[in-house]
Amino acid sequence: MKNNGRSITIFLTAILLAGCARQELAPTPVATDAAQAEASAAAMAPAGAVAIAAAAGFPETFETGTKTAYTSGTVALSSGAWTLADALLGTTSADAKTGSQSARLRSSGTLTMNFNLSNGAGVVTIDHARYGTDAASTWELWVSANSGSSYSKVGSTISASGTALATASFAVNLAGTVRLQVRKTDGSTNRLNIDNITVQTYGGTTGGGTDGTGTTGGKKFLFDGSHAETAGNADWVPDSDNGTVGRIPTPAQSGITSSTAETYWTGALSSWAVALVKLGNTVEALPTGTAITYGNTSNPQDLRNYSVFVVDEPNTLFTSAEKTAILNFVKNGGGLFMISDHDVSDRNNDGYDSPAIWNDLLTNNAVQTNPFGFKIDLTNISETSSNVLTSSTNVVLHGSQGNVTQLKFSNGATITTTTAAAQPLIWRSNASQGTTQALCATSTYGTGRVFVITDSSPADDGTGASGNTLYPGWTEISSHAPLHLNASLWLAKLQ
Repeated sequence: MKNNGRSITIFLTAILLAGCARQELAPTPVATDAAQAEASAAAMAPAGAVAIAAAAGFPETFETGTKTAYTSGTVALSSGAWTLADALLGTTSADAKTGSQSARLRSSGTLTMNFNLSNGAGVVTIDHARYGTDAASTWELWVSANSGSSYSKVGSTISASGTALATASFAVNLAGTVRLQVRKTDGSTNRLNIDNITVQTYGGTTGGGTDGTGTTGGKKFLFDGSHAETAGNADWVPDSDNGTVGRIPTPAQSGITSSTAETYWTGALSSWAVALVKLGNTVEALPTGTAITYGNTSNPQDLRNYSVFVVDEPNTLFTSAEKTAILNFVKNGGGLFMISDHDVSDRNNDGYDSPAIWNDLLTNNAVQTNPFGFKIDLTNISETSSNVLTSSTNVVLHGSQGNVTQLKFSNGATITTTTAAAQPLIWRSNASQGTTQALCATSTYGTGRVFVITDSSPADDGTGASGNTLYPGWTEISSHAPLHLNASLWLAKLQ
């Protein structure tokens, strides 16, 4: 907080900030060539095609329509007409749901689309949970490419064992006309809730690149540069030409190929951004003086135009309107990538560091207090931890971009989770895998997703604007790139 008992410490720390990129234990600089620097980011999207946009009418949240009986019937949902057999729209307190209702299936119930997705289906995500006190159920996703004449199973059989909604992801990757069907497969009387079905269209070829105007065939990632992310020696943006953050990185993204080095752009996050483009996505930055809005059609960089908002170590407070915009963006399906630094890390000497700024967003807003179920502790720790959540199915830890086995903090904070919405992924080395001393975590809010990590060092690729002292945290530990890229794709609902 500003003008509190920490102000003297902040003042003294400001003296150190003038001469170093981070007033903390820096990682040992590592000499690497261009190929090694981007080795973890060179993986391409699966061959054939890429998800290019949200399908019309999706996400399907089951908030439209009424069906109170299990007998087979057709319901007009927001995405179109669906047939619910041995299924209804549940509204009770025992129904796991986002909003006021979700689908509830029993026996061998099905949810079947009566219309075609005309632009194919890429990644499909579905939220699921067991109903009330019932035992676990199993279910599957089936797809049809011939208007429902026949169906084939996609992915694995899913077990719904918890009462809180969990997300299952399926790589359908079919072009042309596609229909979806959810099938409860155990045949038991145990009931199953289904909610928040998202579908990405599918088409085009793999590879990144745009025409330089911000249009592409993948998801759009917006990196914030409007909250002093380049203060002091920091450079937490994809591209910083002569210290200036522009909306579109230069040179143009259309020039990026599978062999492009991260030095194509000048920014401490260029490795991350170039890797996202290689995976078929677009990256932009929000320049200083540009407003963070949600639902403002006159703002070309309104958050509605993006899938993921990345904010690496903000150094000025979000305004009340900005906080409302960010939270509503997540609540309505957006992805937020939150990066904090350690306690007493105020780079621009305004009395606020990133832990205080993030906690202010979480506790002092007009939307919902503690929306993500965690807080950032006012701590400062340095260590390499292998205390990783034991889960072979967690896509942030074991996703398409590789496995995460370690995380190195070079002066970072810790996280305390306060609700079941938040899931710690990596803890301090000597910590139990509980609600405290986490180093990174995921959360959900509404239909959106959040990833938080409390040290900016792992994303730092060691290159930036002339005169800045940076360190190659991105390549120092082999798990750092997969962690950030898997989290990015998870936030974008691409895995």
